[in-house]
Amino acid sequence: MYIPRYALPRPDRLHDHSIIHTDCLVIGSGIAGLYSAIAASEHMNVMLMTKDTLRASNTQYAQGGIAAVLAEDDSPSQHKADTIMAGAGLCDEDIVDLLVRESPRMIDQLMSYGVLFDQQHGRLALTKEGAHTHRRILHCNGDATGAEIVRGLTETIQNNERITIHEHTYAIDLLTQGHRCYGVIAQEKTGRDIVVLAQSVVLATGGIGQLYSYTTNPFIATGDGIGMALRAGAELQDMEFIQFHPTVFKNKQGQGFLISEALRGEGAVLRNIRGERFMPQYHDLAELAPRDVVSRAIFNEMMATEQPSVYLDITQHTEAWLSQRFPTINAVCREHGINMAKNLVPVAPAAHYAMGGVKTNRHGETNIDGLYACGETACTGLHGANRLASNSLSESVVMADRIVKKIVEKNDTQVGSPPHLETLLYGADSAKIYASSDNKFRSDKIQNIRHTLQTLMTSHVGVERQASELQEMRTHIEASMHDVYQHLDSRVERREESSQQIIELTNLLSCALLCTVSAQSREESRGGHYRRDFPHTREEWRTHLIYQRDEHGYLKGRRKNVSSKMEKTY
Repeated sequence: MYIPRYALPRPDRLHDHSIIHTDCLVIGSGIAGLYSAIAASEHMNVMLMTKDTLRASNTQYAQGGIAAVLAEDDSPSQHKADTIMAGAGLCDEDIVDLLVRESPRMIDQLMSYGVLFDQQHGRLALTKEGAHTHRRILHCNGDATGAEIVRGLTETIQNNERITIHEHTYAIDLLTQGHRCYGVIAQEKTGRDIVVLAQSVVLATGGIGQLYSYTTNPFIATGDGIGMALRAGAELQDMEFIQFHPTVFKNKQGQGFLISEALRGEGAVLRNIRGERFMPQYHDLAELAPRDVVSRAIFNEMMATEQPSVYLDITQHTEAWLSQRFPTINAVCREHGINMAKNLVPVAPAAHYAMGGVKTNRHGETNIDGLYACGETACTGLHGANRLASNSLSESVVMADRIVKKIVEKNDTQVGSPPHLETLLYGADSAKIYASSDNKFRSDKIQNIRHTLQTLMTSHVGVERQASELQEMRTHIEASMHDVYQHLDSRVERREESSQQIIELTNLLSCALLCTVSAQSREESRGGHYRRDFPHTREEWRTHLIYQRDEHGYLKGRRKNVSSKMEKTY
């Protein structure tokens, strides 16, 4: 499948565009982007760009917490072992070492930025989540950890004169020449196009949850950073590994609300429609098994009983305790007529986190000079085939901190503008993906393509996969991409309001293609990737799959063997 270099039409079609210069451009306002902007502002001027509001991100909805070794009976080596166990043999041990060593320091840094973690008896409160052997999960306001982290960091940013905030600004394409990134082309809510030139660009645009019809991710999680990076020639790794959160409550409107794993850490058990507790027969850790194990167990129980859900039972706790420990979850359940102290909560797996993303090294650098990535957009190798609960928030701040240190160390202050900016902007290799004069196509067809994509990804590249369905999915994606490129007309002289929707769709299609091709190639089951036709883990597949757009515009892939001192433990 041919992938155009730019989603953007030539700049003679840009609407009222201007050029802005900054030292460091951060794209995304989750924990990774917010922390990157704050840390970078201590050394340089920063522009923080986000396509929605400053507080709109996956981080905002994070309930469980952030992992760090603080308890006396815990140790970094045990945190490392737990992470590697969950990662099913694909974790990068050097990155794991960084995380377990540096995350306690980052907790102190977050607190210095005003984040208020829950305390108990005058000390930071710690809880336990799935596949963790010790209590090492810090939380805020019971089950509103992400919201509190976002509050603390955004208030710090809003009081920082060296950070310029651009809300409702949609990054469309990375600007590159040779092997260097020089900035992005973006569109503001007003319709004005801007070219932002920066010495360093940090992608922190979040995940790809909107590939699926049932997800914990907000509507903005459309894989924009991954789509931009793919078109620019960046390497993408481990895209077949999607983590489905086992316990998501689906309301009457069909929207998913996360029921934190911390409930199971506090003793909640899973029961099927017959009231039977089933997890002990699937794993020795029962409800605290790795998320992929729990998700597949729930999926199997749903299939066996022909039910749309299983049930979470935490009725051993009192109403008073539940309202204090899990105020957000308790309130939402109450809104839907469920008293967790007396009633079981219907739950089912939903797309939650992408282990794969833009490939980076231990400093957050990509294969493109000047381009960095962190947070869910990136693939550092920390999570391997399956993320250990609450490691993602820790990873975001650890890697954001390292990115800024690398930017300062490299001191690329003389990069300036691309040597041939006008030639770059007027490049002929542009996708014809802008609004046609057919309003029905712009609205109805875009939404139909997106809805069908989500439905098929859920059934064909979901909790379980197999060869025939993956091939069917790939054929559908390639036809949809051709349809978008063929029928959306770039000859229109002005940008339409639907242009962001169209580019989001192309990014989703690109991410779907990467996920599907990777899942086709990996003929085994491991972590967040389960093949019904290859149900066993195979040692010869202890490799990473890496894809990249080649110089001719076509997807090329390679395998990278994992070097590890530890054997997989399950």
